[in-house]
Amino acid sequence: MNMSGKTVLITGSTDGVGRYVAKRLAAEGANVLIHGRDEGRAQAFIEEVKRDGHVAPSFYQADLSSLAGARGLANAVIADHKRLDVFVSNAGIGSSTLGPERRESADGVELRFAVNYLSGLLLAYLLLPLIKAAVPSRIVNVASLGQHPINFDDVMIKKNYSGTRAYAQSKLAQIMFTIDLADELKGSGVTVNCLHPATYMNTTMVRAGGITPVSTVEEGGEAILHLVRGDDVAKKNGLFFNGMQQAQANSQAYDTGARARLRQLSLELTKLSS
Repeated sequence: MNMSGKTVLITGSTDGVGRYVAKRLAAEGANVLIHGRDEGRAQAFIEEVKRDGHVAPSFYQADLSSLAGARGLANAVIADHKRLDVFVSNAGIGSSTLGPERRESADGVELRFAVNYLSGLLLAYLLLPLIKAAVPSRIVNVASLGQHPINFDDVMIKKNYSGTRAYAQSKLAQIMFTIDLADELKGSGVTVNCLHPATYMNTTMVRAGGITPVSTVEEGGEAILHLVRGDDVAKKNGLFFNGMQQAQANSQAYDTGARARLRQLSLELTKLSS
């Protein structure tokens, strides 16, 4: 895909791998919509892009730990744009970023499940009219190799809580959503894929978790860009990638019954379905 003139929204793009992807796409002439919580960090990035001689990204401030924040972001994008060529759902909370305590979102949802998964699902559905208006268009969900099956008797992990498990469950939920949404949009001209960009990239989130990086932001960023604009994946749909290569996710991702249960719960939690 030639990105010149294309409109791309990347959540979590004022730092880390999202920032790298946004900068690369701005250099390729895309109309980049960046998202984050820190306006100062966003403005510093915008000035950097402008100094490089590229069109300044547009900044949308939102806290995706609440459904109201996700809805506000979607409404702002819809008010400003008539089409969206690519949506990259990248915002997230790492496995060890918050410490060992269990936390809930403003909506009473386990926090990693809310930020890493539910907010991206809600944004995808609310932005779908703009995405369909830009076909052929793409949705890219940034997931992980770290995946844990969902226990539907305790989705919010109120028993035996672990931040690592919560993170891995939220990332598997992203993959399950990717498969379902791809099936739902089959034949529409919208492709939906997900990926593990790279392992423990040298990002603020990884370092804040006390983890020694083993991959670079550039490696992960190029893997995301592959799904954003690669010609070889233009017609691939509902797939999970490990870096540049197609891979298999946790077996629960391919369990139609489990995906149906997750879908129903998710639509109820986001109030997309009563």
